[in-house]
Amino acid sequence: MIRVETLRYRYRPDAPPALDGATLTIGRGLVYGLLGPNGAGKTTLISLLAGRLKLQEGGIRIDEAPLAGWRAAHPNALALVPQDYAFYPMLTVTENLDFFAGVQGVPRVRRRENCECAIAFARLEAVAARRAGELSGGLRRRLNLAIGLTGAPDILLLDEPTAGVDPQSRHFMLESVARFAAGGGTVLYTSHHMDEVEAVCGEVAIVDHGKLIAAGTLQEVRGDAANLEDVFMRLTHHSLRD
Repeated sequence: MIRVETLRYRYRPDAPPALDGATLTIGRGLVYGLLGPNGAGKTTLISLLAGRLKLQEGGIRIDEAPLAGWRAAHPNALALVPQDYAFYPMLTVTENLDFFAGVQGVPRVRRRENCECAIAFARLEAVAARRAGELSGGLRRRLNLAIGLTGAPDILLLDEPTAGVDPQSRHFMLESVARFAAGGGTVLYTSHHMDEVEAVCGEVAIVDHGKLIAAGTLQEVRGDAANLEDVFMRLTHHSLRD
């Protein structure tokens, strides 16, 4: 279980808070949606969970242990799949996976097996020998996902994983997220697409201007729609624009 407790974060002392008291609980084996317009604070929260940003106020606990201690004990159990492409375009798919598995400290005796499992999960077998820079946008998203899986994580943090892809690739990514959770994994899935969250998430939190303004099942959150009309309108605008 992941517990986020009263997180506050500013990028500069004089800046408005990127997160302002966010508190939520994410159960194991769940796809948990973090929904909000661009700039709402989703990436900040996911970066704090991934250790890319240092905690300023509040805390994060996983299985009742502080985040830093839990990650030290389980170094590969949590993986971030960022919105930006995070691979080397001149390396092949297989070379990228092997490199990032090594960066994560996966022992060499396990590295090949982990990489093969990641390739199979992301269905990249047909392009495993191609350079990453030659791949289509959808295949690049799959490679991003596969890199995140090379450490065999239990928890995946997915930051806008379908950004800039075609409908077929988007469907594949959503199906992959569901498969990961069905196998016992936990996913925090950030998006500004309501339809994506509805397709794969069991629970959802809505963040806006750094504040967590609703959380619960999709039915519970939709039941609060009268208080969230402005947010839903902006989410719909983003979805139509994309």
